[in-house]
Amino acid sequence: MDASLIVFSLFATFFAAALTVPAGFGLATMITPIVFLWLEPHEAVAVVGIVHGSHNAWKLKVLRSSVDYSAVRRYGWAMVVGALLGAALNTAVEADPLLLIVGVALVVLPLLSISERWTNVRLPDAEDRIGGFGSGFFGGLTGHQGALRAMFLQKRLPNKTEYAATAAVLALVVDVTRVPVYVALEGWQILDAGWLIVGLVLAAVLGVQLGKRWLKKWKSDTIRNGILVAIVASGVLYIREAAVALGWL
Repeated sequence: MDASLIVFSLFATFFAAALTVPAGFGLATMITPIVFLWLEPHEAVAVVGIVHGSHNAWKLKVLRSSVDYSAVRRYGWAMVVGALLGAALNTAVEADPLLLIVGVALVVLPLLSISERWTNVRLPDAEDRIGGFGSGFFGGLTGHQGALRAMFLQKRLPNKTEYAATAAVLALVVDVTRVPVYVALEGWQILDAGWLIVGLVLAAVLGVQLGKRWLKKWKSDTIRNGILVAIVASGVLYIREAAVALGWL
């Protein structure tokens, strides 16, 4: 076991967790490459889901007074339905195609989020349910729900603290829905990574405390744009790796 890799994984998760407090999304995307260093895609998605859920639960504890519960009621049920379907399909997809799906999602979803800001297009209220379902579905299938959620949530909640708090609740809704499905279908494999889960959860929880300070001092758009660039770059790398594994390159 490489001690330097362990230290890198913990510190990277800590800083990723801090960055995603003001950004409102991106933790799963940033730590998935880290967990891929240790586990295969199916197990990695499950472990990331546990860390992501713990992070959002702690973020909710810190920001609970700023949650917009009307938004939670509006989107939550659609997210639950999408997350259940996505998580059930997760284990039905082979590892290499799953990696390809993750890569495509990481490229397409951030670009959709960016294009919405460029064109100033606002999704109608009725479409929010579709966005909620899509966010839950991709969260369950690949673990990456944040960019799509941000598309329909950012303009509804311009206050950055309300946005961060409400995004944490909605992300937690998806995590609480999908993680039990992963455990039921991939239970023993996930338990083998127990030590890794504990370390990453602690790093993610501690990162929330730093992120709360950044939420007050930093501009959310600056952090969000940086995360979007990193997400797209990761997606391109995943697509290439999957294409090589599938014999396309």
